[in-house]
Amino acid sequence: MTIEHTPGPLLEAAQNFPTALWNDSADPDELRQSISFGGVGATCNPTIAFTCINQRKDVWLPRIAELAKEMPEASESQIGWQVVRELSIEAAKLLEPAFEEHKGRNGRLSMQTDPRLARSAKALADQAEEFSKLAKNIIVKIPATSVGVEAIEDATYRGVSVNVTVSFSVPQAVATGEAIERGLKRREAEGLDTSTMGPVVTLMVGRLDDWIKTVAKKEELFLDPGHLEWAGIAAFKRAHAEFQARGLRARMLAAAFRNVMHWSELVGGDVVISPPFKWQEIINKSDYKPTNRLDVPVDDAIMTTLLGIPEFVRAYEPDGMTPAEFDTFGATVNTLRGFLQADADLDALVRDVIMPKP
Repeated sequence: MTIEHTPGPLLEAAQNFPTALWNDSADPDELRQSISFGGVGATCNPTIAFTCINQRKDVWLPRIAELAKEMPEASESQIGWQVVRELSIEAAKLLEPAFEEHKGRNGRLSMQTDPRLARSAKALADQAEEFSKLAKNIIVKIPATSVGVEAIEDATYRGVSVNVTVSFSVPQAVATGEAIERGLKRREAEGLDTSTMGPVVTLMVGRLDDWIKTVAKKEELFLDPGHLEWAGIAAFKRAHAEFQARGLRARMLAAAFRNVMHWSELVGGDVVISPPFKWQEIINKSDYKPTNRLDVPVDDAIMTTLLGIPEFVRAYEPDGMTPAEFDTFGATVNTLRGFLQADADLDALVRDVIMPKP
């Protein structure tokens, strides 16, 4: 398979910096275009799967009907998750050339563990191991909760390349980056290979912005609202610096875009940036010239505003939260609830196919 490159800021950044571009969607058409922009990775989860199915109903609704016949005792959820598996395998094939070129560090398709398993570390690690065997270039998302930290270390030890998700803060990034490191070292101590593993730790920069804006509104804070657009950027830059200082081998990954700065301010270092396809189109239509901005500090005036918000300080300082506090952090709760709703939406979509309303 040969995909011609599309000139523009994304390709320029991919060619001139170690920053990797991943596509925040598993839709094959979007992924092919993202690869032409220089993309070397992609994501699937229940929310994305639901969107992809709705965009390609001519393909997936008949397939759901077929699966219902092939799996006569399966629940709506089991059928829906089988669609997620098939979507992921289809997308993973498009990334195999990048996987081979980058020796496992890129060229990966992210699958997300079922959010309904979030209370069991063993269930999360077991599903992560199962998903990792669907294709050689699968990377598996596990949430940065107190239970998730345990599952991340276990899955890494089992040889799963993990993509930490439901992560919005420096303490979450550090705790999960260190859990990955422990898992890698346990493998190495037993003579097990880690050379082609490609773990990443996501920081959902836009969702941190969302939460800090919610807090500022609730607390009726008098501040420059533009400064709140920088919360996720500041946290990501801090987390990346902490990873370097601590020698953690997992890369930081930026996701959950809300503005173009979530790309432009993070280009330059050995990190991954995963914009939704619509943001890639906006960026690539511009005449922006990418520069190395990752190590450029956020303006002092902006940081003064952000550090005046205690909830941001919790997210910014490496010891700002304990793992137990990850579970009740507002962005965590909101995101897990959203993922659970996406599962319910996928179930309902399957239901409408296999049991249409009279």
